[in-house]
Amino acid sequence: MTSPSRSIDEHKGITDSPAPKAETSRYRSWSSLRFSRWRSGSQRSPPGTPSPKAEKRSDVTKTLLSLVQTHNDDYTADPDGLLDNPCESDGGVDVSSQDQSTYFQKQFGSMLQPGVNKFSLRMFGSHKGVAAEQERVKSFGVWIIHPYSDFRFYWDIVMLLLMMSNLVILPWGITFFEDQNTMPWITFNVLSDTLFLMDLVFNFRTGILGEDSHIILDPKEIRMHYLRTWFMVDFISSIPVDYIFLIVDLESRHESSDVYRTARALRIVRFTKILSLLRLLRLSRLIRYIHQWEEIFHMTYDLASAVVRIVNLIGMMLLLCHWDGCLTFMVPMLQDFPPDCWVSKNNMVNSTWHIQYSYALFMAMSHMLCIGYGANPPEGMTDVWLTMISMVVGATCYAMFLGHATNLVQSLDASHRQYQEKYKQVEQYMSFHKLPADVRQRIHDYYEQRFQGKMFDEDSILGELSDPLKEEIVSYNCRGLVANMPLFANTDPHFVTVILTKLRFEVFQPGDFIIREGTLGRKMYFIQHGTVTVVPRGSKEIKLSDGAYFGEICLLTQGRRTATVRADTYCRLYSLSVDSFNEVLEEHPLMRRAFESVAVDRLDRVSRRPSYQPPTAD
Repeated sequence: MTSPSRSIDEHKGITDSPAPKAETSRYRSWSSLRFSRWRSGSQRSPPGTPSPKAEKRSDVTKTLLSLVQTHNDDYTADPDGLLDNPCESDGGVDVSSQDQSTYFQKQFGSMLQPGVNKFSLRMFGSHKGVAAEQERVKSFGVWIIHPYSDFRFYWDIVMLLLMMSNLVILPWGITFFEDQNTMPWITFNVLSDTLFLMDLVFNFRTGILGEDSHIILDPKEIRMHYLRTWFMVDFISSIPVDYIFLIVDLESRHESSDVYRTARALRIVRFTKILSLLRLLRLSRLIRYIHQWEEIFHMTYDLASAVVRIVNLIGMMLLLCHWDGCLTFMVPMLQDFPPDCWVSKNNMVNSTWHIQYSYALFMAMSHMLCIGYGANPPEGMTDVWLTMISMVVGATCYAMFLGHATNLVQSLDASHRQYQEKYKQVEQYMSFHKLPADVRQRIHDYYEQRFQGKMFDEDSILGELSDPLKEEIVSYNCRGLVANMPLFANTDPHFVTVILTKLRFEVFQPGDFIIREGTLGRKMYFIQHGTVTVVPRGSKEIKLSDGAYFGEICLLTQGRRTATVRADTYCRLYSLSVDSFNEVLEEHPLMRRAFESVAVDRLDRVSRRPSYQPPTAD
């Protein structure tokens, strides 16, 4: 007989040992088998066993609860049997402390990996591709930052805001405030320099977008690429050269005489102001970050991206105006405001900073826009050169703005521009061949009705799409035809979809003969909009309008046309060639019978008319 204690020990031995992946199901069936053996064995105990009935029931209950609890714990922690037992793998050491120590490392590592969002899915194709990229990041080490990671995304936002504030505040503070040693100013500069130095380090560990949209994660390639490109500019703009120069010069200033120390201090302050302008090289980072975000978000020339580009261009021009205004005031300040400078002539040497800045900005914008020289023309050589520099910069910005704005406007309506270019060629063709005025007018009306001011290479566009997407687009474009045509009302949707993909759009003007009697039938037509007249030989005319179709008789009989069809109005038709017609009907023989019955009925009605004359053998 199998004792309960032995059964429990055996079950514990099984659960304590690590189960391989391939034996997970075998282990569960073996556990249930042992439990059933124990239960059957316990029920077959001999009647002479000296254990009371209540004690036996208590043992059974405790054992059952122990087995269920052990099974539930094991299944909850490892439902697929993929994990080893922590007690045996770690030598009996509690792994909770180890899990806590690695929790933050895992969280930080996950922030450096590409997240599952629409940008990474578009880049890598699927969740599986994103997971493979995450594993590739792990293989290069913990400190490799993926350009599509959440950490890089939020860090770029912080750096963008910091760069924009630096590019605005730095020239303003350096120019209009004499005391550069205040606590807010020093705190702002130290914080900015620290974050820019951190960004410099992060750039050595951030993957770069290589050819064919491949992300380069090799630290050596990243380092060499950064050193060859923008490292020197970023390094110069991040190092606080002015503060380093002041600290080095501090000791020599204390050892000098009072007069010499005062004069030297003034020169040092002016020189540090010039060195502080090196931080404006951070503009290159701003341009690179904006360009990088345009590539990541795949901005195209739609309305939203055009507005963003125009705003960026206007913002760049305003930033240059701000810089020029600060430079217009800074140069006379470094010269101790000579009497012939514009600041002295306008009595603004001791004015408040907002008056000085407003007037300097007004003069800078007047020079850049080439609309005047402010209140007075420049007299000193410094003002003359500043005016010329402002005019050159302003003219360059104006030309760039016009060029970008023109390209954006043209890109917003490329199809209309393509139509205009095409119609200019048509006009030159008509002029070269000296076509009559009425023919030219009909050609003009045809182009207006056929293309309606837009021209697309529809075959090329649809040919690049997948079959399901192409069928969806064609079905949507022809939804009015399907809704107005009784033939498609109670038909197999697959047949309708196949028919629509084979159709070709055509336009006919009033008076055009769409079909002539006696010619070979190569097409049948479906009327989307317009009215046509069917003129059978020797019988009454028949009017057809939206939703009707004609020309299918010759496609079925492979004979000649039995009637003439004339367009009464501008007709927008869809044609189906005989090859496409036979190809579709081979897949749908029932629809062939439907077309044949309609054709027979039409021929029968025409032949019963008294004025009908059958065609001759000619």
